[in-house]
Amino acid sequence: MLTGKEDLLQALIEAFLMEKGTREFYADAGQKALDPEARKTFKALSAWEEKHMDYIRSLYLSVQDERDLEGFEQFSRHAAAPVTEAGIPVKDLEASLERHSFVDDMGAIIFALEIEGKAYNLYRKMSEKAVDTNAKVVFREMMEQELSHIDYLKKARTALAETP
Repeated sequence: MLTGKEDLLQALIEAFLMEKGTREFYADAGQKALDPEARKTFKALSAWEEKHMDYIRSLYLSVQDERDLEGFEQFSRHAAAPVTEAGIPVKDLEASLERHSFVDDMGAIIFALEIEGKAYNLYRKMSEKAVDTNAKVVFREMMEQELSHIDYLKKARTALAETP
């Protein structure tokens, strides 16, 4: 879990693992959702998290001058990702998903908004606490990416609420 005291490489690894945990959660939620639109929403969110992972991977490799490509690829495939970008353990979100059994798109959007909002706040706190200037920049960039997800989900919620 991120503390803000990480150097750049450790911050990238921790952020990567949280994004991976979130991607895996959204992929699982997409398979479990009963409503086709809710499934579609979770699958889109999972794809976004994959893009975040790609972004972090490219930052890590650029810092390492691509010296550790094979090592990072092995790490990314095999590393456990027990915590989401919201700072919530994946197992806790899965338990919440089981309790709610989302049957509609609105429920999926509201649930995703909660996760993305917490992710934004976590990255914001980390950007404020970061000692390493480069890690601070990474956390701020991740904040901006989460903000774009929140904006997208808010628009989707509004559009869905206006649909007869």
